[in-house]
Amino acid sequence: MHVNESAENYLETILMLSRKLPVVRSVDVATELNFKKSSVSVAMKKLRENHHIVVSPEGYITLTESGREIADRIYERHTLLSAWLERLGVEPETAAEDACRIEHVISAESFEAIKRHAKVHQ
Repeated sequence: MHVNESAENYLETILMLSRKLPVVRSVDVATELNFKKSSVSVAMKKLRENHHIVVSPEGYITLTESGREIADRIYERHTLLSAWLERLGVEPETAAEDACRIEHVISAESFEAIKRHAKVHQ
């Protein structure tokens, strides 16, 4: 299941916010990403139309099964790549920024190889 990088970022952000907030709303996503509410609103509409999120009448955003799968995959990539780069001596802020870019373009095969390597060398 492939979605574009922007959608992946939104889904990952919704996942991360859902872990620290009782409910997630568009305004929370806009604040977290420092985006305009109007931009987030358009993105949420697309995610809803693609069945990656549901939005309650109160405006609470919940990931669907497919949205959760994508968000979990991207979040796992981000956390592992970021930690791996830090262990290699990269500054935490740079590691997080680089992981954010790499997580969207790395193949599943390459990521699994890095994951296996990282587990062996913990």
